[in-house]
Amino acid sequence: MMLLVFLGCLLMPSLAGATFWRLWLERRDQPVTAEDLRILERADALLKDELAWNRNDDRECDDDKAAGKWSLFCALETACTEVLGEYDHRRAALQEVRFVVEEATRGREFEHRLMDFNNLPETRFDDVKQVIRTSAHRVAARLKQPQP
Repeated sequence: MMLLVFLGCLLMPSLAGATFWRLWLERRDQPVTAEDLRILERADALLKDELAWNRNDDRECDDDKAAGKWSLFCALETACTEVLGEYDHRRAALQEVRFVVEEATRGREFEHRLMDFNNLPETRFDDVKQVIRTSAHRVAARLKQPQP
């Protein structure tokens, strides 16, 4: 019994820490920059028409790049890398897209929001474009507000 209490004491701070970091990464008030807007604009441009959309995302983007057909995730990953020089998984722009996906799917639970939304049978190209554009509008509006 004492061992279980001891182990519980050891695990609780790490579990609390994990929860803290998850909540911090998922916060909706992350500061945005002009680069965030550029990432969203570039992703929108990569998905120029329905022929450029890969509706079967596997979160492996080399084949998307080779084919010139982008899933939502791969368009964002590629745009982020082009704008920043590296991929930043929790960048405010990408988080905003995740939040818009949550709203568009009414809180549906996904293992990988961007991939799973992209791959839903009911998701249409226009839905993907609307998610990106709504995210861009929100980031643009936040850029106009004074930031702390």
